[in-house]
Amino acid sequence: MDHVSIVVADLEAAIAFFTELGMELEGRAPIEGSWAERVNGFDDLRVDIAMMRTPDGHGKLELTKFHAPAAISAEPDPAPSNTLGIRSIMFEVDDIEDTVARLRPHGAGLIGEIAQYEDIYLLCYVRGPQGIIVALAEQLR
Repeated sequence: MDHVSIVVADLEAAIAFFTELGMELEGRAPIEGSWAERVNGFDDLRVDIAMMRTPDGHGKLELTKFHAPAAISAEPDPAPSNTLGIRSIMFEVDDIEDTVARLRPHGAGLIGEIAQYEDIYLLCYVRGPQGIIVALAEQLR
């Protein structure tokens, strides 16, 4: 897999959110032109993208802000966790409570609560940019 793409309304806020999770901004670019229109199936396509990279360099996340055509929202918004499609993106963190606290100023809120899975992980779901579900896992040592 090369990367996962998320359509966002506020590119700067999404970059800040995923930077707080430890990802690094690899690059940004405006995307438009006939090749992009053909790939996306839209005429007059204009987007800005930001490519985020995990600290180990193995995972990438493309954040996409549509200017034309305008992005549309799924219903209901935010979509519940049983909505068809990609359910969540999981990140392993060193301190789950600290991570949740650092993400709150970026609009993240717990969906349920932090729970322990056996003697292996602490786990939780938070809402990220555009209501996506970001799963967090702290491995218990």
